[in-house]
Amino acid sequence: MPPPTIESHPLPRRLALLMPLALVACARPGVAQRGLPDFADLAESVLPAVVSIQVTSRDPSPSPSEARGSPGDRRRSRPLVQGAGSGFIIEPSGIIVTNGHVVGNATRVIVTTQDGTEYPARVMGADDLTDLALLKITPRGALAAVSLGVSANMRVGQWVMAAGNPFGLGGSVTSGIISGRGRDIGAGPFDDFIQTDAPINPGNSGGALFNLAGEVIGINTAIYSPSGASAGIGFAVPSDLARPVIESLLRDGRVDRGWLGVSVSDAEEQGRRTRGAVIMGVERGSPAARAGLRQGDLVTALNGEAVATSRALVRGVAVLPPGETVRLTLQRGGRSQDIAVQIGRRPNEG
Repeated sequence: MPPPTIESHPLPRRLALLMPLALVACARPGVAQRGLPDFADLAESVLPAVVSIQVTSRDPSPSPSEARGSPGDRRRSRPLVQGAGSGFIIEPSGIIVTNGHVVGNATRVIVTTQDGTEYPARVMGADDLTDLALLKITPRGALAAVSLGVSANMRVGQWVMAAGNPFGLGGSVTSGIISGRGRDIGAGPFDDFIQTDAPINPGNSGGALFNLAGEVIGINTAIYSPSGASAGIGFAVPSDLARPVIESLLRDGRVDRGWLGVSVSDAEEQGRRTRGAVIMGVERGSPAARAGLRQGDLVTALNGEAVATSRALVRGVAVLPPGETVRLTLQRGGRSQDIAVQIGRRPNEG
């Protein structure tokens, strides 16, 4: 379903004339401005580490006429598509964090630093499930860099500043507050977004969301917008979720995640949700199948830790290293039992 549209109505003339007076009254020193942060020093300190990203890629959707050619012909005939995004430097040697969708299918990536210097960039690795990617450039000297903060320490209502490349303008900042935490927007099993009202627009993807200490506490990823521009609802991947992904991409160029090979849903009992994850299906030859898990099993704990929802089970397994043996506690036929399962590697990763 398309997002709802927002109608715009002209202001009554009286109200329109009163607004400038109201704004002047609110702007008096010592009234509304008391206690509001000044972002100038923060912007000056972090912007040198914020980059603009220009991407050239081939359109992944072939036209009907391309079907007549060979696969090689189809790849060569697809038109080039230009795109833009944002990123930030986390190591002075030229390691840059951005969104996976910014550089997906890229044939050429150019990074522009705050001083206008352009660098060709190489994609070091990407993770589809968190929509994160790492780029590498080779600078002539050490670059300004920023560090990841602890997103768990952030509270709803605290001030934040977004920095990036909206509409290709480069080096832009906006401010706002954290509007919500733990948002699930249906992007994937690891949805745990920070919501902010700091204006985020097309081109901001992959840019940093800073706390007032200049630490990155989120990577700007998505917006909710009926118009395509900022509507005051933006979403950022929390730094606590991004940190292990970035470390894995730095180390291995991919993220290895644990996998059971089951489809699951939240448990319901007589129309009311109960704690646990119900196994709806088991893939043939999967770790779950080899361990004897069955459709209808209700998983209630993983290594002794309670499992409240299907999402909790998926996330709990995903953070485990492939090859590790875990203990699942489940209800089957009214009885509780423990089953040992050797975790597999999630397919189609990296």
